[in-house]
This record gives sequence, structure tokens and C-alpha cells, in this order.
Amino acid sequence: MKRYCLALDLVNEPQLIAEYENYHRDVWPEIKKSITDSGIENMEIYRAGNRLFMIMEVNDSFSFERKGAMDADNPKVQEWEQLMWKYQQALPIAKPGEKWIIMDKIFAL
Repeated sequence: MKRYCLALDLVNEPQLIAEYENYHRDVWPEIKKSITDSGIENMEIYRAGNRLFMIMEVNDSFSFERKGAMDADNPKVQEWEQLMWKYQQALPIAKPGEKWIIMDKIFAL
């Protein structure tokens, strides 16, 4: 199983951060299904201040290109992503329209 770690920032406003966390306590079932259907077997998101850190463990069927195509064809995922942009802000190193940035592993014990 392969693991990816990704980062993203939230808009640094306590009320918006609280709303974002509330949405993630009760993620829409269609979003959970889209995640597992893409080959993601485990996903966790952590927060420090307004910085988010996501860990994804994926099976051999997963690819970011396939996930992107599946998401583009799913109106409910598009609705969720539009809603989440209210709370999220791209990292300074992100390309236009890019959200989560894949992190480089620099150490393992």
C-alpha cells in the first residue's frame, strides 16, 4: 500500500475553521464513497493552526489522474469542493487552482 501526505491551508478565521471541522465530522456519504471508489483505503486529516495535513493510504488502483477524472464527473463532489473553497486557501507554492499539495518525504526511521 502506498502512502501520500498532503498539505493545505485554511482561511485563518476561527469561525470558518470551526465550520470546516463541523463539515468533516459528518462528511457527506457521496464524498466518502467517491474517496473509497478511487482506491483510497485510509484517509486522515490533521490541523495545526490553519495548516492541514492529510495522510492517504491507497491501493494499486489509485492514481491522482483517475481520482481527478472521477471527481470532475461527479456533481456531488463538485458541490463539496466548491463549498470547501470557502474555508480553504492554497499554499503559497500552489499552482493556480491547485488545492492539496503532495509533500516530499525527507526522513524515515
